[in-house]
Amino acid sequence: MPGRDRMSRVSRRSVLGGALGAAALLGASGVLAGSALAAPGGVDQATDGQALGGRPARRIPRDQISVQLYTLRSLLEQDFEGTLAEVAGIGYRKVELAGTYGRSAEQVRSTLDRLGLRATSSHVGLDVDVNQAIADAKTLGHRYVVVPWAKYETIAEWRALASRLDEAGKAFRRAGLRLGYHNHDHEFAVLDGTRPYDVLRAHTGKLNVYFELDLYWAVAAGVNPVDLVRDTGRVLQFHVKDRATDGSWADLGTGTIDFADIFRRTWRYGLREYIVEHDNPTDPLTTARVGYQYLTNLRF
Repeated sequence: MPGRDRMSRVSRRSVLGGALGAAALLGASGVLAGSALAAPGGVDQATDGQALGGRPARRIPRDQISVQLYTLRSLLEQDFEGTLAEVAGIGYRKVELAGTYGRSAEQVRSTLDRLGLRATSSHVGLDVDVNQAIADAKTLGHRYVVVPWAKYETIAEWRALASRLDEAGKAFRRAGLRLGYHNHDHEFAVLDGTRPYDVLRAHTGKLNVYFELDLYWAVAAGVNPVDLVRDTGRVLQFHVKDRATDGSWADLGTGTIDFADIFRRTWRYGLREYIVEHDNPTDPLTTARVGYQYLTNLRF
């Protein structure tokens, strides 16, 4: 697993390096170049007339289902427009970007519009000045911009990152955008007596920085995602990524994570998007299709 983990992060770094320009927004070498506070009840309480344990069965509204395009990077590199057309054909109406594959923000937006897709969020290269990052995000139609990766050896460095995130988040908020942070597993490992995740939460403002919670990495770290959502109070997006019995990634519904239980216990905390992801799929389009069908059919 460590080898695969490291390789995945290197691959993500190479993809994100081409996004939105070339490093000073956060001014931190530990941050990868690359991404109104939700009110409770962000997930519609839609029912299909059935009940689970005496309660109406909720479902995820289709307009809250997205896919992280990092899942399909091998196909996008070969055929950007054709792959996005396949994604739209599956039924997706939202995507999350992880790079623009050498295209300008305007070119990507044009393709998305033509296919009936919206890129509401992105893991972007935070290596341009904040004004340019904001301008590109607006062109692309984003609501959210997410910092996808950071790793430091001391809590002091994590506190410094939190301060930089908070300042950047203010600028994004003034522009009508939200700045988020996406976790892996190391943010939950105790460092100098505390967890980096808790530092980021304690030293950023609720209106300035939200969290995109990767469910796979939280579970891999031995953390209860429900507790994180409740305690954090500002998780707006889930990366819905399944975990096989051997700890590797799995297509949604084929692994060990009980998403129905997680969703049932967290929907009231204002989740806005459920984003399908797989870091290293054998067949990316099948993975995307299985993920979409799983989320649209799930009742909880």
